[in-house]
Amino acid sequence: MATQHHSPAPAQTKAPAKKRFSVPHTYAILFIMIVLAALASYVLPTGEFERIKDATSGKTIVVNNSYHPVESSPVGFFDMFKAIPDGMQKGAQIIFYIFIVSGVFGIIRSTGAIESGIHKGVRHLEGREKLLIPASMFLFSIGGFTMGMAEESIIFVPIGIALARAMGFDAVTGTAMITMGAASGFMGGMLNPFTVGVAQSLAQLPLFSGLAFRAVIYVIVLGFAIWYVMRYAYKVKADPTKSVIYEVEKQAVSEKVEMDIPELNIRHKLVFLVMVVGLACNVYGVFKYEWFLTELTASFLIMGLVAGLVGGLSVNNLFDSFVAGAKAVTFGALIVGFARAITVVLEDGKTIDTMIYALTSAIGHLPDAINVIAMFLIQAVLNLFISSGSGQAATTMPIMVPIADLLGIQRQVAVLAFQYGDSVTNSIIPTSSALMGYLAVAGIPYEKWVKFIWKLLLGWALIACVALITAVYLGIT
Repeated sequence: MATQHHSPAPAQTKAPAKKRFSVPHTYAILFIMIVLAALASYVLPTGEFERIKDATSGKTIVVNNSYHPVESSPVGFFDMFKAIPDGMQKGAQIIFYIFIVSGVFGIIRSTGAIESGIHKGVRHLEGREKLLIPASMFLFSIGGFTMGMAEESIIFVPIGIALARAMGFDAVTGTAMITMGAASGFMGGMLNPFTVGVAQSLAQLPLFSGLAFRAVIYVIVLGFAIWYVMRYAYKVKADPTKSVIYEVEKQAVSEKVEMDIPELNIRHKLVFLVMVVGLACNVYGVFKYEWFLTELTASFLIMGLVAGLVGGLSVNNLFDSFVAGAKAVTFGALIVGFARAITVVLEDGKTIDTMIYALTSAIGHLPDAINVIAMFLIQAVLNLFISSGSGQAATTMPIMVPIADLLGIQRQVAVLAFQYGDSVTNSIIPTSSALMGYLAVAGIPYEKWVKFIWKLLLGWALIACVALITAVYLGIT
């Protein structure tokens, strides 16, 4: 039999796949900004403001109407790279503050106290439908305004979803009552060492100053979020087709989610006692003795060591947990040094004051309320590219603080603009690792989450704007 030879069918040419736009790595963005800052020293006019140290407050302030041209000082290729270790050195106090405080929270997390306590609190609300959402959101908001809880909330999302579905709600409700509680506290930020603490240190303000004003806004932010989530939840309960993930919910089976979380025991309660005493000592030290980063870091370290020991950790486990906690925040800590390198290049090239002069000249005739809203919007946009709160503070505060001084706006208001701009958009920007993490765990498509969340975030943005305008007219310090 003759063998038949078939010529191969022509391969079908596939249309080239369209490349999706991806946001560049945060460090890449900062490095590009360093390069642009160096190039600016060859292009922009060079000039400086006079600066004096205020005898009363100890702040270094810019003297108004003192801008004057100075000799050109271009930043060379090698000097541009030297600025990075220089920035690390100048930001060392903040960088090690972030490392050590994160290491302390690593110790506390390793005791299992936080997981056990929150797990018990949320489980205790099971069957108490009216209290479930507000109490859960309040509980997680405490983590938000004390330790900047974000990614840490992901582990509790399955529990929230199981409870929400058992009560006739959906997975979006279960996710929101955990994560939006933490986000509300993060936005309040009264004792958050990683955003408010870093920004205030760069602005030469007493740490955690303006706490009362922030607390009032926190209550409003949390109250609005609770109302929004409850309104959605009961709408879904009355008509399940109103769920933004109705198709997903139809396939879901309400079931208990069993997680390997230990029961709350006496050691966990002692850890919580140590945390409460430690945080109280920090607040007392800040307001009574004007503690700053060094004292706070030492106080946190004592709190962590004592919490680890009473929590039952061996000495080796205690320090392993400390290192693991510090390691987890390497991205956010070292980014401070990269961000400070931008300022170093702008200062060496003598162009930072030129930029400040140009910006203040452009907006100086506008009302302070408009200027502070512009600061807020700038921070919100930058948050898409620099999602690390401490990194964003290090990038923007060296420029925003002199602008605030020259415009006669309190530095505390500039910190508030950063704080709210950094936090409002965290729950919607696709570059947020916390957001993408809990959506993945919950099985909620990103676009469905956006459909649910955008009105809440718009409300938060309006609250932030009103808060900033109020802060301007009250002269919050």
